[in-house]
Amino acid sequence: MVFVGGSVAVSGVLAGAPFYTAEAIRYAAACLLLVLFARCAKQTLVWPRRTEWLWLVGIAVTGLVLFNIALVQGSHHAEPAVLGVAVACVPPLLAVAGPLLERSRPRPAVVAAALVVTGGAALIQGLGRTDAIGVGWAAVVFGCEVAFTLLAVPVLGRLGPWGVSVHTTWIATIMFGLLGLTREGPAAVTRLTAHGWLAVGYLAVAVTAVAFVLWYTGVSRLGAGRAGLLTGVAPVAAAITGVLLGSPVPRPQVWAGIAVVVAGQILGLRRASRRAPASPEATALADASTLPASPERH
Repeated sequence: MVFVGGSVAVSGVLAGAPFYTAEAIRYAAACLLLVLFARCAKQTLVWPRRTEWLWLVGIAVTGLVLFNIALVQGSHHAEPAVLGVAVACVPPLLAVAGPLLERSRPRPAVVAAALVVTGGAALIQGLGRTDAIGVGWAAVVFGCEVAFTLLAVPVLGRLGPWGVSVHTTWIATIMFGLLGLTREGPAAVTRLTAHGWLAVGYLAVAVTAVAFVLWYTGVSRLGAGRAGLLTGVAPVAAAITGVLLGSPVPRPQVWAGIAVVVAGQILGLRRASRRAPASPEATALADASTLPASPERH
């Protein structure tokens, strides 16, 4: 989430660049890096089967392709804060839907903490100005962010964080590649500037190759509901990164929002771990992600 929050300023560098082509390069590079990292970490990648393809394609379409398109299109009709608040609304839904997918009951403490985190993130982002189209794209951003996590829950047990990350990135590469060829042309890659290539590199390495594995590992071990609390880190990281890059020091409202986010995360993570043991299904999912590779699983 720190990488995701810090990517806000980096993504702005790609304004005016051939978007689809840049995203295709980003995910292609990330996929190659993930395969390399998996080999170094001695993680054997398993090939999807049957309905697992549907979940993986769903993640790629919503969480990778449509999400990024919604961010770009939404920015033409809404201030960044509006899209940021849409992402900030994710924790409460994950706190309810995540446990249901894991065949356990939502925990009131986690749901309450998620609402606190969302309120703090809204304070950090502000509401911003938008129109009806901007609200629509913000809703798409919200839905895609939720889908990125929830659609992975059914396949994390067998494929693991590495497998889900690798397969979704190469699927997204094909989708963005086709869009780039038809909408921007084969020569679009030549229009990327030096700064554009650096931005693509950061997005490929930090925000995709590294962050995907970290996030899905967190989801498999914490559960989608508790992991959702950590999305509140993104706006905090965005605010701090802005200061480091020369932006004005945040207003007191932002600092108050950061305090609320941290309080919500402490409330949800500590109380959930002390009062409610993980469900057998969630425990099995977490254990599966930490078992050594074996021919049967991979």
